[in-house]
Amino acid sequence: MIKILDAEQTSLAEILARTEDQRDISGIVSRIIEDVRQSGDEALRRYTKEFDHTEIIAFEVPQSQIETAYETLDPVLRAVLEEAAENIRAFHQRQVQNGFMINEKPGIVLGQKVTPIEKVGIYIPGGTAPLPSTVLMDCIPAKIAGCPEIVMVSPPTCKGDIHPAILAAAHIAGVNRVFRCGGAQAVAALAYGTEAVPKVDKIVGPGNAFVAEAKRQVFGLVGIDMIAGPSDILMIADSGSTAKYVAADLLSQAEHDPNACAVLITDSPSLAQATAEEIECQLAELPRHEIARASIETNGKIILTRDISEAVVIANALAPEHLELCVNHPFDYLSQIKNAGSIFLGRSCPEALGDYFAGTNHTLPTNGTARFSSALSVEDFVKKSQFIYYSRDALTAASGKIAAFARQELLEGHARSALIRDISPAKTTPLST
Repeated sequence: MIKILDAEQTSLAEILARTEDQRDISGIVSRIIEDVRQSGDEALRRYTKEFDHTEIIAFEVPQSQIETAYETLDPVLRAVLEEAAENIRAFHQRQVQNGFMINEKPGIVLGQKVTPIEKVGIYIPGGTAPLPSTVLMDCIPAKIAGCPEIVMVSPPTCKGDIHPAILAAAHIAGVNRVFRCGGAQAVAALAYGTEAVPKVDKIVGPGNAFVAEAKRQVFGLVGIDMIAGPSDILMIADSGSTAKYVAADLLSQAEHDPNACAVLITDSPSLAQATAEEIECQLAELPRHEIARASIETNGKIILTRDISEAVVIANALAPEHLELCVNHPFDYLSQIKNAGSIFLGRSCPEALGDYFAGTNHTLPTNGTARFSSALSVEDFVKKSQFIYYSRDALTAASGKIAAFARQELLEGHARSALIRDISPAKTTPLST
């Protein structure tokens, strides 16, 4: 059963503690990456046979197969995917940033230009469940950003295929190319390029511990969005909340992964006890009950606080991926939330809304990293370049000041580069100190 802790009698360290996969996989991943770098497609085929239990001849999925997956998808599901995609587009379109130019002083122009990243790689997990929602969440912002080439990789099934719902979502989102490969080897293929898989400039998307470690190791050669860990949810709920709903929302994240983290903070002892009992009842009927139970027993917690204000303080320390505010007047607390990936306001806003349909992004910072990072957005798929123009007269007016600054830092070459263009009689500063 889920643990119930009293915040007054429990240290913050114990509240923040969570168990994760402790295996040291860095060496395994490093060898896989180097093998793919050296051997390309041949290494990809070996690892696909070893880990995915299938033999791949052609890694790229033909466009005709992607279109067929879309056309033959259950019409009801297809309509839901289309509507969700529209919601995601509408939300992310508001994130588009334009460049700017400043020309307020004679002879001086400063500015910033925004340029989409040329080639983006999207990793879509296969694993224990197909995730077409992640295709929409990760590809649509890249499309809105204007990325010319969006490449998707996803592990094949034992039959060598990618789930049709994933392919249909790729069609809806506007993915350019899709490849049958997954795991650390797919990340390596995107980072270095192989005979079949093109090299990209940035890799985004969630995955298991091997995928996360591979992204960590190739960072610098390519950009990445984040190092994603197991999913987590934190619910702040008061006595007006219904235990049945709270338990269901906690289990919605617990079923992701045995290392997922589901936490309830409440000022109501009766809600705490009722939720713990309801979790047990609902677990018995959950298809992925073994995964969810492992998560609840390992990382699940119910924390009792004196009031909701104390709950908010603990929530900011936990910096959750998903934060549900199941309280009266949730907007009153919104400004107090400093650290959270995505915030769900009110009792009619389950986390699943954000996962699939509302339009906000579900690729979020995990494991407390919401303290310093954000949800995936259009901004992840662009670069910003500054530009500067000074006329000759403008440089002449500034060159002495530049030189003084440079010489304070003992960088005479910098000083000379500013002064050498200055030939005005009024500026006779010697070139040496």
